[in-house]
Formats: sequence, structure tokens, C-alpha cells
Amino acid sequence: MTKHSQPSWPENTPLSTDIDALALLKSGLKLTHLSMLVTIEDHGQISAAAEAMNISQPAASRMLSEMESILRTPLCERVARGVMLTKYGAALAKRARKILLELREANRELAELRTGNGGSVFIGAVTAPAISLVVPAIHKVTASYLGIEINVQVETSNVLARELLAARHDFVIGRIPDDLNPRLFHVHEIGIERACLMVREGHPLLGKPAASLSDLPAFDWVFQPPGTLLRRTVEDIFVTANVPLPENIINTSSLLLTAAVVCKSDAIAPVAVDMAQFLAGQSSRAGDIRILPIDFEINVKPYSLITVRERELPPSARLLYDIILEESLALAAA
Repeated sequence: MTKHSQPSWPENTPLSTDIDALALLKSGLKLTHLSMLVTIEDHGQISAAAEAMNISQPAASRMLSEMESILRTPLCERVARGVMLTKYGAALAKRARKILLELREANRELAELRTGNGGSVFIGAVTAPAISLVVPAIHKVTASYLGIEINVQVETSNVLARELLAARHDFVIGRIPDDLNPRLFHVHEIGIERACLMVREGHPLLGKPAASLSDLPAFDWVFQPPGTLLRRTVEDIFVTANVPLPENIINTSSLLLTAAVVCKSDAIAPVAVDMAQFLAGQSSRAGDIRILPIDFEINVKPYSLITVRERELPPSARLLYDIILEESLALAAA
């Protein structure tokens, strides 16, 4: 049970069937209640949810008790490291999340209409399409539509998919992680990500026509965090070829730190080909980056344009989505 005081209900008490939507509002259910329930689900602790909503923990517990009194059913239960929603709480939180998202989008659309601006778009992308698709699409959009504001996060698919479900992005370009239900998403496959190995100018292996897999374990490596797709792909190549995995590893999701480590050492880093080509073409210290010729390929499984099912894209996001889709088709045909 939660720390807040709550009435005692039988374990299988159903949500009341004689309360319709209007009656719920009349009985005192508020948007702040719904927001609190969603925040509790996201954070797994009442104290953390209270902090996120900038209220006290007693106030958060009181709001939860109010909801349970209105609905006459327990919504939350205590577990080892915090709290979790009951099946009734989870069902309500699922609906509440959609309601709050629709209200946010309504406010966003009204603001765009009032100001006459082109609107705001929030997208995420893994590295390769961020360079090859998002950048040219942004150029086209901003050149033709004044006042549009585009927010881009470049991250791993594991992060992006969760940000998308939390409604922090309109759409993302990446892959659905294995631990998420694919039925939550609408997916349009648009391209294969080719990767390469990045080293500094003057690296000892650049003296060879092409490095073999057996040449690589002796050097330090800069990897994305464990479990990320590119890292798993590279590790699988080593394992399949029965070549020992590198032992000295630096883990980071920061491309800037990756490039800095590579430039100042003999470390090797797997990155998307588009990003490596971009870095190798710069006139700064990033220009010290070179693509290491290798006698094997690193192909990561295809990435896709991903949206959440039953969530409509606002006009500004739909515009950018369509342009990115056009860019992907043009690249595929080239």
C-alpha cells in the first residue's frame, strides 16, 4: 500500500460503472489529478512525482487519495523501490496521457494560429539520418516556411523511442528497441545505416591497405553504451569471426567526446559513415579524423520514420516528416 491514507477496497473492486465522463468531472476529478497519475507512472515514486510537478509530497499523496475516493478503487500500490500503478491506475493513466497530449497539442496549435508562426517541431534521430536526411530537410523547410522552429535531438534509438512515447517528440528516425512493444508505433522503413571505423590521422593501421578484424583488439576503443545497436553489431562481427573483443573500452554516447578521444590517441571508434565523412572533411582539429579502410563491412539494421499509433502529427511536423520521406526516396534512387 502507499504511504498516503486510502480507504480499504476489496482487491478486485472494479472502476465504478455508473460514472460517465461528465460525472467524473463533476465529482471533482481534475486535470492536475490526471497529470499526477501520469507523473507517478513515469517516475515510480510519489516523492519524485511531487518534485517533477513542483509540489510537496503530502500534496501529491493527497491528490492520489482524492482520485481513489472519486473512482472508489485503488490506483497505486507500494513496491520495493517506490510505487506502481494498479491495473486500474494503469488504465486511467493510459487515457490520461492521451488527454493531456491532446490538450498540449491544442494549445500549441492555437498559439501558432495567434502568432502566425509556422509552428514548432520536435524530432529525434540516430546519427546517420540526422546528417543525411534531417539537415537537408531542415534547409528546405526553413527556406520555404517562415517562422517554423525545429528542435532536434540526436541520440540512440533506445532513448529516442522512449522520448517519443513520452510525447517529447513528434516523430523520430531510428529503430524500435527490442524491449518495447512494436504495436505502439507506426513504422516506415527508409534506409540502411552503414558504419565505419574512425581513427586519427597518422594512426598505425592507416599504413595498411585495409585493416583486418584481427588487427583491431590491440587498440583502445570508444563505444556507444552497452546494448546500443551499433555496438551490438560490431561486437557480433568479432564474435562471429571468433576474434577476441577489445578489452580497453571507453563508453560514451557523446560524439564530441568520441571525436576528441580519437584525435588524441590511437583509439578506434565505430560511427555512421555519414558522420565520419562529415568530421573528416572539416578544417578544424576534427579534420584529423580519418576513416580506417577495413576488409569487412559494418551494416546496421534499417532505420525508419517512427510515430506513435493513434497520435496525429501537427501540420508543421507533418510537413517536415513528408520532406524527410522525400529525401530518403531520393537517396535510395541515387
